Amino acid sequence: MRNERATQLLFELSHPGRGGAVLPACDVPERPLAELLGAQHLAAGPPPLPELAEPEVVRHYANLSTLNMSVDTHFYPLGSCTMKYNSKRNERVAGMPGIVDLHPYQPESTLQGLLALLYELQCYLAEIAGLPAVSLQPAAGAHGELTALMVAAAYFRDQGRPRTKVLAPDSAHGTNPASAAMAGFDFVTVRSTPAGFVDLADLEAKLDDQVAVFMITNPSTLGLFEHGMREIARRVHDCGGLIYLDGANMNAILGIARPGDFGADMMHYNPHKTFSGPHGGGGPGAGPIAVAARLAPYLPTPVVERVEAAGGLPPRYRLAYDRPKSIGRVRSFFGNTGVLVRAYAYIRTHGPEGLRRVAENAVLNANYLLSQVKDFLPVPQGDRCTHEFVASAAKLKAERGISAMDIAKRLLDFGFHAPTVYFPLTVKEAVMIEPTETESRETLDAFAAALRTIVAESPELLHKAPHTTPVSRPDEVRAARQPVLRWTAIK
Repeated sequence: MRNERATQLLFELSHPGRGGAVLPACDVPERPLAELLGAQHLAAGPPPLPELAEPEVVRHYANLSTLNMSVDTHFYPLGSCTMKYNSKRNERVAGMPGIVDLHPYQPESTLQGLLALLYELQCYLAEIAGLPAVSLQPAAGAHGELTALMVAAAYFRDQGRPRTKVLAPDSAHGTNPASAAMAGFDFVTVRSTPAGFVDLADLEAKLDDQVAVFMITNPSTLGLFEHGMREIARRVHDCGGLIYLDGANMNAILGIARPGDFGADMMHYNPHKTFSGPHGGGGPGAGPIAVAARLAPYLPTPVVERVEAAGGLPPRYRLAYDRPKSIGRVRSFFGNTGVLVRAYAYIRTHGPEGLRRVAENAVLNANYLLSQVKDFLPVPQGDRCTHEFVASAAKLKAERGISAMDIAKRLLDFGFHAPTVYFPLTVKEAVMIEPTETESRETLDAFAAALRTIVAESPELLHKAPHTTPVSRPDEVRAARQPVLRWTAIK
């Protein structure tokens, strides 16, 4: 039976005079607020906040938490945005006193342990990427994209030949054109072939001496490894451009293929996708970038450096700012080190062979799930994938009026988070599924069975799904355009 109080607002539960805070006696002389702040800065009365006892507040949030879906409680097959179970040991490492109690204004001499950890992480990320120089500073994957494009712009300016254009396939993440525009470039789309790969003829037609960067997600958002990657890189390099690898899908190729080896000059990582950082909620995030040696001078400052000591003394570590060609700082302090510590712990836990097994099992799970659903939910781009695949509900929509959104909403009733839908735009009624390596065969079988049941249900039932959540289908367009931000507006 649904707990109705779990869906009530704190304002609805409020009763005048209730409270849960007990403050100690004031130990300083009391003075009127008007005297301290000035009467002109005081409100006419106290803010209209809800008044509740402590148990009511605790139960309110505990009950709300039971309405959430999370990786800890549900299967999250969210294509294009790896959502795998995050090891709790990594959370414990990131919460150790010697890490969380540090302050960015401390002298470097008191931060040597953390700086050593970050330096080693730079080395690990460089090795995994096949690119020698790393910045840990960007705050998210999209921020990493922007930072790398700023590095590219600085590189071309320094060469005395600034360029104006960035290219990317039509299946690219939406952050790619946004990052290009913010970095001051014009964005040009390159077509894909019906099989989902880059159309080399269209790419060739758009390459000229103004192309600064070709951005490519490989493996792609279709779950395909670009078989023409070396040829793409050769053509872009021949016209003087750079290859940017969108690292969103690195979970598929860890320890198997290195972007630097197949032509990338720059890339970003999503630690929350690939290396077990917290995911969602708007942050905190991190988006380290790795670049080729010739681009290293332009990385953001500071970069962690190791300084060898004489006389057999241990090395020391420092934050290096003395980089005259750097694009400068791209965020406050050094970065979200808690997320970076989790990534470090994840990499050290698995080691080289373990990281390879992560990718192998992610690919195995994705192909197994594809094999279970392709007969009733077609996969336009074939019978094999890397870490994810994109099915299509276009036939269901045409024959029975069942859309990708109907399927996604109904899955909530079965206890599964919805996969990504309607992306990439190159697939009609796209249903984008990534199971990751952390899910069991039993979970994958249950998910496939739920999908099979759903596509056989009546369109009328599916159009009104979900049926078990407090809110079924809100008017999302209206919510985006006319958000209700005040309690008074709700009343």
